[in-house]
Amino acid sequence: MRAVVAAVVVAAALALWLWWSPPVRVTPTPNEGAGAPAAPAPARPDPAPASGEPDDGAGTLAPSSSSPSSSSPAAGAPAGASPVAAEAAPAPARPASPPATGAGALLVPVRGVPRSALLDTFSDARGAGRRHDAIDIIAPAGTPVLAVADGHVEKLFDSERGGLTIYQFDPARRFAYYYGHLQAYAPGLAEGQRLRRGQVIGTVGSTGNASPGAPHLHFAIFRLGPERNWWEGEPLNPFPFLRDGTAPR
Repeated sequence: MRAVVAAVVVAAALALWLWWSPPVRVTPTPNEGAGAPAAPAPARPDPAPASGEPDDGAGTLAPSSSSPSSSSPAAGAPAGASPVAAEAAPAPARPASPPATGAGALLVPVRGVPRSALLDTFSDARGAGRRHDAIDIIAPAGTPVLAVADGHVEKLFDSERGGLTIYQFDPARRFAYYYGHLQAYAPGLAEGQRLRRGQVIGTVGSTGNASPGAPHLHFAIFRLGPERNWWEGEPLNPFPFLRDGTAPR
């Protein structure tokens, strides 16, 4: 009986102690317990591009300048230039080819006629046993006639055979250039007037003894004698000079 009473007293005392003592709260550590969210890892910042490094166009950074295979300047590129800029730079323009002839070379005296169209008629026979001593350059009537070189107008003459003609002397007065069968002189053309290579001095025609149906320029070159007479001199074949773009010497 005593044992039962003792057990009841102990149980009552334990119950009274439990009722009187405050509860102990335990705080769980991070990542403990169901449903506890894990803390996100801090985002790694993107690397800042090095100065002068271009983007490769796909959103990634181009190789750094420490890589010789990708950033070494191209041969001939200026120091400090980026490799992409060096590759994109256009090739230097090739210099224009020098003209085939110099400034003193003879022009074809009829505008629009190429050298390849010229014919050598210098030795052709003419009436009364004469030789042509010139070349004929076929062109429509009214086509501009050009001074073949620098010089001056020595004589304007209207002859029975040559029709309206121009005698031009070169600056050294060693050669005369003869233009015949002209339709007209250029406005204002006068004897003694200085001429520049390529200047319009007249137009193609059929004056003199030329056929009206075949307008052309009769062009001749004479080596002048010591008297420098416009009406006489040694005939030179104009064809090779006009064909090759050279000048008589």
